[in-house]
Amino acid sequence: MDTTSFFNISNDIEFKNKALQVFKHQFNHNAVYRSFCDLLYVNSSDVHELHEIPFLPIQFFKSRQILSSTNPIQTTFTSSGTTGQVTSKHHVTDLNLYETSFKKGFKHFYGDITDYTILALLPNYLEREGSSLVYMVDHLIKDSKQPNSGFYLHNLKELKDTLITLDQAGKKVLLIGVTFALLDLIESYTFNLKHTIVMETGGMKGQRKELIREELHQLLKTGFGVDAIHSEYGMTELLSQGYSKGHGIFNCPPWMRILTRDPEDALTVFNYPKTGGINVIDLANINSCSFIATQDLGKTYNTTDFEIIGRFDDSDIRGCNLMVL
Repeated sequence: MDTTSFFNISNDIEFKNKALQVFKHQFNHNAVYRSFCDLLYVNSSDVHELHEIPFLPIQFFKSRQILSSTNPIQTTFTSSGTTGQVTSKHHVTDLNLYETSFKKGFKHFYGDITDYTILALLPNYLEREGSSLVYMVDHLIKDSKQPNSGFYLHNLKELKDTLITLDQAGKKVLLIGVTFALLDLIESYTFNLKHTIVMETGGMKGQRKELIREELHQLLKTGFGVDAIHSEYGMTELLSQGYSKGHGIFNCPPWMRILTRDPEDALTVFNYPKTGGINVIDLANINSCSFIATQDLGKTYNTTDFEIIGRFDDSDIRGCNLMVL
């Protein structure tokens, strides 16, 4: 089937039709997903609405090879985890699909990448292989074609000097960083930024006490002198990202949707906005699994706007989660 036409989706009807096509494709070509559906006694001919689609628990990416394609695996993205933890593995058979997804997604929310200097503060991701976040940011840095764009590992003073110089010169800057590293930066230096977007990707990685979003964002707003903190919602198991431009409300690109499930009954998916477990439909995952039940708890406002309010108690804390209550 066509693996790129979903990037042209323009309304809910088109999304539903394409999602149902992808479901039938993965039902027939993904052995793990088919077995999961069979255990639930769900046949592809029985599914006519999005909330009727079975959502594969995200933990399967830790124990099974989730593939809907027979093409060779080009790379495997792995989740970050503490020593001894079993990590998720997302086998990718078409890196062009991932690159198209994050580039179109960025443009959808922020415009032309060449308008920005990208400063990345992702130390724990840079120190290991297999990070889908580093892969994405590395391409955004290169695509920006700005001489000062780049990664900053532990050289906070150089980052501070570059950030202040660019901001004072009126340059549009995107500072994207893991949460604990952004807090380290504002504890060492004071900023009053006027032209910079500060975006946190979540994750304390055991470096600091977990904070609720309001407390975290207030610290970052004060430390950077900005009015809002942007956030990225992404994970190893997804090839698309949601973005928040403030207040913790995320929005999806046109080929991604959020549903919620009953916290007491994981197989019951709500077909209207409600608080519950976060289920993601990511059509860019056409070669793995596009229908994933995450370990995040959240609230949907419609099919594209959502908020993360925590995680299930028995789930492990991973680098790409936003925060824990």
